[in-house]
Amino acid sequence: MTFSLGIVGAGQFSARFAALFHAHPGVGDVHVTDVLPERAERLVAAHGLAGTFPSYAAMLRSPAVDAVAVFTQRWTHGPLVMQGLNAGKHVFSAVPMAVTAEEVAAIVATVRATGLTYMMGETSHYHPATVLARARIAEGAFGRVFYAEGDYVHDMDLGFYDAYRYSGGENWRATASYPPLLYPTHSVGGVLGAWRTHAVSVSAIGVRDEGDDGVFDRSVSMFDNDVSNATALFEVAGGGSFRTNEFRRVGYPAYLRESRFRFFGTEASMEQLATVALWQDRGGVEDITELLEPKRAVAPDDPSLASLAPELRAAFTSGSAPVHDRSRLPREFDHLPNGHEGSHHFLVDDFVTAVTERTLPPVNAWVAARYTLPGIVAHESARQGGVRLEIPDFGDAPAA
Repeated sequence: MTFSLGIVGAGQFSARFAALFHAHPGVGDVHVTDVLPERAERLVAAHGLAGTFPSYAAMLRSPAVDAVAVFTQRWTHGPLVMQGLNAGKHVFSAVPMAVTAEEVAAIVATVRATGLTYMMGETSHYHPATVLARARIAEGAFGRVFYAEGDYVHDMDLGFYDAYRYSGGENWRATASYPPLLYPTHSVGGVLGAWRTHAVSVSAIGVRDEGDDGVFDRSVSMFDNDVSNATALFEVAGGGSFRTNEFRRVGYPAYLRESRFRFFGTEASMEQLATVALWQDRGGVEDITELLEPKRAVAPDDPSLASLAPELRAAFTSGSAPVHDRSRLPREFDHLPNGHEGSHHFLVDDFVTAVTERTLPPVNAWVAARYTLPGIVAHESARQGGVRLEIPDFGDAPAA
């Protein structure tokens, strides 16, 4: 049994996933649409896809498309996802899920009402540190987890200027000021993807930007944002806390991991830094760096990465880490490019499996809400000077 897929947005990120969807045995035809038709046509030609649609609306009207995968600018995901669900299509969405609590609530309600598959493609859910921590928490190795940390450290100089110019056109500075805490799922998802809890309140602090490049200027920003670095402290259900950092002005080299995580329990702890990872308990310290290190699958100068800024390529060259269990993946993926700490293959397979077998994907609408809402509320906390705010929750996903 296969289904047909429509790719929405033919930018730098979607091309990596288009090749994987096209190769998956559970997917039939793959179509593409983009507001710049030439980009859609190039993506179809590059991967031998089925064809293009002139618009998203035309794609949604077509009975030839069963599901859509949304790879558009960050603040557009919520409305485009709702349009897809209301048209009866299953939806895969790039992160974040949405940028307002109202949009998140609407998606959850619509998925519940329709029974359609929704999945957010959060790469940190399969970050090697998250995978290992998830397994060791499940087996009780940490004891009681009471604190964790998640960082997403990505300086503007490390490819973000080029990415925003590519997607934003002449007014790219207005969109490049996107608030860091509204892109929270890499840091939050890596923590909550391992620790089975959810955030219930937050206090956050933003650092006003002092750059001179016209980015993060409130007079230019379409988000009325002048914050480039932010830190949030969350309280979790059942007791405990976690801290996240979202940094866009930070001295940090492009070749180091953007996301890293730390977990502390009553019996053991795990710390992942830029170049080393450690497992620690009362008996001593174990170096687990190699266990969490993805092996390079594509060279940085591979022709398939030519459209990406050199500083962004490291995120698209990683294969799997030793901690990843690839036995569930289709053999068609064995020699295809991966990326973002080895997560791409698993995310695509999660969505295809959920649609074809009518099961809930791991990062379903309810989980995606728990990865996204903390950042939305944290952004508001920072705008109010760090006041502690409650975070709404939609509960666990239905059992069926």
